[in-house]
Amino acid sequence: MSDLLARDAELLWHPYSSLSSPSPVRLVRGASGVRLQLDDGAGGTVEAIDAMASWWCMIHGYRHPVLDAAVKSQVDSFSHVMFGGLTHEPAIRLASRLVEITPDPLQHVFFCDSGSVSVEVAIKLALQYQVARGRVGRTRMLTVRGGYHGDTFAPMSVCDPVNGMHSLFTGALKEQVFGPQPPADFDRSMDDPELQSWADAISALAAEHSDEIAAIIVEPVLQGAGGMYPYSPACLRVLRDLADRHGFLLIFDEIATGFGRTGTLFASEHAGVDPDILCVGKALTGGYLTLAAMLCTTEVASVVSNGPGGALMHGPTFMGNPLACAVALASLNLLLSQDWAARVRSISAGLSSGLSGALELPAVKDVRVIGAVGVVQLNGPVDLPTMTDAALRRGVWVRPFRDLVYTMPPYICTPGDITTITEAIVGAVEEAG
Repeated sequence: MSDLLARDAELLWHPYSSLSSPSPVRLVRGASGVRLQLDDGAGGTVEAIDAMASWWCMIHGYRHPVLDAAVKSQVDSFSHVMFGGLTHEPAIRLASRLVEITPDPLQHVFFCDSGSVSVEVAIKLALQYQVARGRVGRTRMLTVRGGYHGDTFAPMSVCDPVNGMHSLFTGALKEQVFGPQPPADFDRSMDDPELQSWADAISALAAEHSDEIAAIIVEPVLQGAGGMYPYSPACLRVLRDLADRHGFLLIFDEIATGFGRTGTLFASEHAGVDPDILCVGKALTGGYLTLAAMLCTTEVASVVSNGPGGALMHGPTFMGNPLACAVALASLNLLLSQDWAARVRSISAGLSSGLSGALELPAVKDVRVIGAVGVVQLNGPVDLPTMTDAALRRGVWVRPFRDLVYTMPPYICTPGDITTITEAIVGAVEEAG
């Protein structure tokens, strides 16, 4: 193991890590169900529940027989073909399934390599739409503070410009229009003075910049990597009204929230609001392969298709990869064949009861749960190596960031698994705090 980790340190640049002073990494020897088998450094392995679902995508866990079979079956047919001028059954069937389960107005699917790329495509589509409408000055996005939409250039430009992960690129990115972050708390109604104040502020901003804005883009109900921050569904109704009033498109980034994570299949369902453009990814393939999708309405597709260029100007090499489409279809069918909502409710209840004790710890600022997402927010930055080690000693893998120790576990976790996760997080926070 030591030789492999030494070579890793020499060669590999891990996400958000320094080559000169890299964060520790653990060697994975295997994975099954909700557990990782990690090399223990002495020739053996140690098991840990993956409380992160591998950055939120492994909703069915590892080595699921249904998903394994889907990949193997497709390999026996063909693994990849270009999507320019060609098509195939897995892509067609997956697109049909996505149109069936997403909000009704969304009738057209564009497959992408990753979630970040799907946001790139959504922004390009919105810009092309406005050009086709003759509104050539509408080149900016309206969004809110606290958001995160990916690491490529267009998505970086709509991430929080001050407290996000991309402040180093200020000046190089397109300057977008940022409104205030919605007030915290999922249960606020429009009768709440803070929420009404936010609505007034975002409405004034939209009116001020109406001739510049092509679209509004937000993560509905839960801001993910920007801070694991839930807010009221009523905000989405405000944004839908603003988009309709001013001729903006409304883009929902459901890469983190889609496929049941917040308790509804898509987070927009909490508000009863349909977007013009939807981005999905992460859990789409059950974590097996990278794949994302951008869906849009017929009106948007028709305007762009009949506008300058006559086409959506994007085309990834691995767009619609058959292996990824086959396993994504299997993952969606597996999810929807079960009472996934009851599973998420059970996980949510377990997280709420198990993490509540953390509020008594002096290092803790807040504890919040929405769907199958549990968050412990600290009063200061997380000591990542210390916190990770403390949780691993308790049999759980977590990957904290900023001031957050959180979990987004696989849906197949048992109540006992959730108890192990919550006890490990609370115990690690107490030990490291």
